[in-house]
Amino acid sequence: MKKLFFLVALAAMPFYALNAQNLDSTLMIFDSIENSFEYQTGIIELDQGNAILTVPTGFRYLDPEQANFVLSDLWGNPRDEDILGLLVPENKGVLAADSWVFTINYDEMGYVDDEDAQDIDYDDLLKDQKKDTKEASKQRQKLGYESIELIGWAAEPYYDQNHKVLHWAKELNFGGDSLNTLNYNLRVLGRKGIFLLNAVASMSELPEVEQNIDKVITSVEFAEGSRYSDFDPDVDEVAAWTVGGLVAGKVLAKAGFFAFLAKFWKIIAIAIAGVGGSIWKFIRGGKKEEEVSE
Repeated sequence: MKKLFFLVALAAMPFYALNAQNLDSTLMIFDSIENSFEYQTGIIELDQGNAILTVPTGFRYLDPEQANFVLSDLWGNPRDEDILGLLVPENKGVLAADSWVFTINYDEMGYVDDEDAQDIDYDDLLKDQKKDTKEASKQRQKLGYESIELIGWAAEPYYDQNHKVLHWAKELNFGGDSLNTLNYNLRVLGRKGIFLLNAVASMSELPEVEQNIDKVITSVEFAEGSRYSDFDPDVDEVAAWTVGGLVAGKVLAKAGFFAFLAKFWKIIAIAIAGVGGSIWKFIRGGKKEEEVSE
């Protein structure tokens, strides 16, 4: 797939040329990109972790190559060569005004001890997280990315003892933007590592994301021999981090905590900032109305 150079072209388009034909052409490009994706449903054999993904009802799956195109070329994030794919809501594409996705990764960090799961003071943990985020923000800016601020919990951490799944959500702000970003994290624990499923969304999409958490939690299943219950203390490696460490974000490099949080509309906003607000309003609002009427 080609990179999204048309966004730059939009920025160069004279304001007087923004007639109905131009708008129609822009939407045709959006539709062309969306129609180029090869979505999958059903059972997906994941490349890592000895597990399968059963695509939940209401979602579609994009493979790693297409996932990187969405996250990097369309949404402006760094590439992740280890990503295993995306879960995309079936009722909206990746270029919809209210689009959001779950990213899928695996980290073979070893067996994560969950004995501390019920003893964590999440208020203290949040304070530490805010300090860590400030330091991470400095590094992001040195690399040319936007600053980042942790506002607080969007959903307090919760460990599902039965399914061996940890989930929590954070409200983040990038570059002083007026709209905050949602980072909803799921960690599926296995014998030799964890699956990381992160929702890339805005805070306004939190209710919709939460409605789908139960389905997504059960979508990844380790094969027999790789499940959490298959742990053998005599031969298996124990991870350096406990459940509390996962929430604390001490494995950010592999967890992708900061890598996938920029939303594509920021790039569009920058690209068309010089050509007036009418097209921006059209893309953010009129496009949605058009989709509803179809």
